[in-house]
Amino acid sequence: MTKESAAYWMERCLSLAANADSSTSPNPRVGCVILSPEGKLLGEGWHRYAGGPHAETEAIQQAGSRHGPRALKGATLVVNLEPCNHQGRTPPCTRDILQAGIARVLIGMRDPNPKAAGGIAMLRKHKVAVTTDIRRDECYRFNEAFVHWHTRGLPFVTLKIAQTLDGCIAIASGESQWITGGEARNQVHVWRKEHDAVLVGSGTARMDNPSLTVRHVSGTQPMRIVLDGSGRLPATLKLFTDQWAAKTTVVVAEGVKPEYSDQLLSNGGCIVTAPSEAGRVLLPKLIRLLGETTQAGSRVQSLLVEAGPELASALLRHNLVDRLRLFIAPKMIGNGLCAFGDLGVENLAQSLVFAQYSWERIGVDQLFTGYKHPVPA
Repeated sequence: MTKESAAYWMERCLSLAANADSSTSPNPRVGCVILSPEGKLLGEGWHRYAGGPHAETEAIQQAGSRHGPRALKGATLVVNLEPCNHQGRTPPCTRDILQAGIARVLIGMRDPNPKAAGGIAMLRKHKVAVTTDIRRDECYRFNEAFVHWHTRGLPFVTLKIAQTLDGCIAIASGESQWITGGEARNQVHVWRKEHDAVLVGSGTARMDNPSLTVRHVSGTQPMRIVLDGSGRLPATLKLFTDQWAAKTTVVVAEGVKPEYSDQLLSNGGCIVTAPSEAGRVLLPKLIRLLGETTQAGSRVQSLLVEAGPELASALLRHNLVDRLRLFIAPKMIGNGLCAFGDLGVENLAQSLVFAQYSWERIGVDQLFTGYKHPVPA
């Protein structure tokens, strides 16, 4: 198989994996294709939800049902993440690959989870030809939250901002709906379904009364986290009263009990106390706390922050943002609310620099995507 052909089929794996969203969490998103020795597509699959069949198993079963088990003898399997080699809620994928008689496996990247790793060694031990690092950087970015948690123990934090050409996120009165066009707003809903949780500060919650739900596209509703250190938000907010109230977690400072506590708890929501100082939640400790546990007893691997200037600036100042997604709308306000405040930069040498970035057009708006850390070698 040529490099070009391997890259093409790896792209197909990523496309299949993208059919899933945060429903696979805490597992990664994985896609798989199986090819005959002549390069004909025999079967494909993707991991659909945590606890469900893995992509390799689904692809093997599809190929077997369509072409018979003999067609798998000598076939090539392409997958964007190293096949697992452990018994969890599902059997090890290496077992299915070996039993099927697959002769060659092309892998996008190694699995950073030590419990699941070892698939490459197992396959090679049984004389399966294994090629790794096919479109590795793309595979890494695709499952970056999964990799980030397993290597650092922290959620992968994406900060989303929408601003005008002159750097404003709202007019002086606070009105911000809508800075961007419809295509950009729809894109935010796609991002929400891809994340475990969405976080807003009390200022955004009070001013915008957001729902933070997935609309306009189909997908899993994320957990909704509201940072309300003083516990003074009004009890009438949608986050506390709508049909998704059970998805809401409010973070308060130590010793704070909001008036809306009983109402939120009765609706299935959750109140979390985070370490604080002078009544303000300590953001580095909060991010670490979210990576350890949630209201459902699972961790947050991917966190989308839809912040106002105070929270956005604080996250950047504490070096807690892993990816910045910044919409720039073709509008100017002049005397508006600036997107960012003090970032702790006293000279140009201290400027925030992104290791990797890109620009793309989303409808009428421009989207800047910047990563704080490069893909490791």
